Amino acid sequence: MKSVLKQGAVFVGLRLLVPLFTFFTIAVFGGCNNSHQTIFYFVGSEESDLLTLLDDEGYRWQRYSSIEGALDSMPQGGALCVLARDYPDSIYTISEHQLKRFEEKKLRVYVEYSAIGQNVANDPLTPDLERVVVSDTSYFKGLPYLSLMTINASPFLDYPDVDQPLLVIAKVAGFDKADFGLANTDTKPLLFKLNENILVATAPLSRFAIGRFMPEKSWKVVWESILSDLTGKSISFKGWKSYVSPSYGLDDKLPSDARRMSVSKGIKWYFNGHFLVDQSWEKDWVHKYIGDGSMPVGPELPADVKDGDGTRGVLEGHCSFIYYNGKQKYRYWLRNDVQGESSMAFALAGTLLGNEQYRNIARNLSDFSFERFRQGSRNDPNSPSYGLLSWSATQPGTYYGDDNARSVLGTIVASAALKETKWNQKILEVILANFRTTGKFGFRGDKLQEEAIQENGWQYYWQRDLIYPHPHMEAWPLASYLWLYSKTGEKALFEKTKSAIRIIMDSYPNEWKWMNGIQQERARMILPLAWLVRIEPTDEHVGWLTTMADELLKNQVPSGGIIEELGDPTAGVFGKPKSNAEYGTTEAPLISNNGDPIADMLYTTNFAFVGMNEAAKATGNPRYVESVHRMSDFLTRIQVRSDRFKNLDGAWYRAFNFHNWDYWAANADAGWGTWSTLTGWTQSWIVGTQALIELDSSIWEITENISFDREWKQVKETMFPDGFDKLP
Repeated sequence: MKSVLKQGAVFVGLRLLVPLFTFFTIAVFGGCNNSHQTIFYFVGSEESDLLTLLDDEGYRWQRYSSIEGALDSMPQGGALCVLARDYPDSIYTISEHQLKRFEEKKLRVYVEYSAIGQNVANDPLTPDLERVVVSDTSYFKGLPYLSLMTINASPFLDYPDVDQPLLVIAKVAGFDKADFGLANTDTKPLLFKLNENILVATAPLSRFAIGRFMPEKSWKVVWESILSDLTGKSISFKGWKSYVSPSYGLDDKLPSDARRMSVSKGIKWYFNGHFLVDQSWEKDWVHKYIGDGSMPVGPELPADVKDGDGTRGVLEGHCSFIYYNGKQKYRYWLRNDVQGESSMAFALAGTLLGNEQYRNIARNLSDFSFERFRQGSRNDPNSPSYGLLSWSATQPGTYYGDDNARSVLGTIVASAALKETKWNQKILEVILANFRTTGKFGFRGDKLQEEAIQENGWQYYWQRDLIYPHPHMEAWPLASYLWLYSKTGEKALFEKTKSAIRIIMDSYPNEWKWMNGIQQERARMILPLAWLVRIEPTDEHVGWLTTMADELLKNQVPSGGIIEELGDPTAGVFGKPKSNAEYGTTEAPLISNNGDPIADMLYTTNFAFVGMNEAAKATGNPRYVESVHRMSDFLTRIQVRSDRFKNLDGAWYRAFNFHNWDYWAANADAGWGTWSTLTGWTQSWIVGTQALIELDSSIWEITENISFDREWKQVKETMFPDGFDKLP
């Protein structure tokens, strides 16, 4: 469409030139078809998401070479939109002369990221924890007052004196609604009416796809409302433009090889993001951004860096921070748990897919785990911390039993898949190092510190009267003890573990502690209960598994995910924010109220997936089998697909909204919010369990042939020189 049309809506991009205002020239190009009578006119960026959307929807449109040309051609009472260009570097200006012409022609005008008059600050602001809040009760059809959205870290202009804005930017607590309103929090206008005919956006709302604005359903309503207001016609879109989406829709029929492809995509994601550290960039990126480990984040790696082979370890993944251009920050921390867990994922994927490169990476990651995180006193047989694995490269003297358990369970699976025995002694030492720092009732607590262990000796912890019914911290260490008992027959491992499980189950739910929600605690308990039934399938033990499995099953939504749930607030370690000011200051749940339609792939659904597969294989219960396959389908569907942001393709985000079928939840968790990824906890266990299902196996079954006949006696005598029986 090359002719200049005379009516409809006009979109014009302005560039600020000093001292005179002139306008850039852009070649004309036309729309795809004439299925809509409404015609749009504009001058704007070639990368305009709005332009692409209009084209996809079949609207006719026309570009002009200048704003003056557009104004000269427009009919009286037409609509004019001023779109940003060269964002965020160029801030455009609307002159008094142009404002006068708008008024004279009675135009309806939309202006974004532009300075109008003197009523704007010079320096743009960038949101961090702030989100978009609907501050008008009637402008947006279908968006209630105080609804929440985000423009992520898109810079915006500060208009300080605005009455009655339609949208504001503010730090507020809540899931999809500002729980505490806009009181006691600073607000900045995002969209407002300068007068009856001029609509101003302080950020370029037309960049909704490249900026990854969410929830997409809400931004669709925003743009339908804006365009309907400008044109005086009812505008609605059938689709939406997005560069990051689930792999499949809720109702899409999955291909017969969908799960296998999910494994393939999931393991390729490690390469898409270059998360395997290579020596060529380790110093300039890992060493630069790791800091003290409190917030080890930085920009994403360049797309052309070399992939490592596992000998230098694997990074954590993405931080839940999205830049204005849709890119995400990386987490450059080196933690031990993700090394062992990722080793498992590569070993199982390599076995399933027949890929020897993956299997070699698995070997290297397990080697790296033991070499990097078992230095110093942890390698001294006379040290009370002998055998323990450090939490991270920056906190070598901190030991979480849960992290040690997940790491060593990952290595155990890798060793079985690779038919490798080189780590047998170290596997035994890790499990016994944690076991001998476990109290007389089978509980270990949150974490232990090197200084205290050296001062107290490991026997002090063995004799403690600690009772700590907190499955997030205790369940998987207990599972590792049960697994080792099945290989050695050492009764102390079984009896102490069974004691702890009994106390945990007897105290459910009123005495349970929970981390970010009660649901994740239930998910963690399935694994040790399934393995207890493997070892001793009494009516009581089967009943415990049934109780906990039923709790998860009743919270599994039809699409297959596990809905999040908050527990008693007095028992929560990290509950929901209690005020706007608290939002983003500590770890936090993804939901605000029970019933919010969110599944969590960092804390809940991922671990429920592992546990339920073990329970299904242990019992053959068809309800468990069906639950596992529903979870598998759910995880296959929601796996990230992105051609534009390649380092996201194949990942699983922490959060998924199964009601709107998008990636949206409360982003309050400091660093681990909605859009975080994790090579360990999330990616590894999902990829690994998907592979196990494809192999028609389980952790218990695939590790069945592991034997410690040559190593057990020596390690036992080193770790428990007086034997188990003589200890109190």
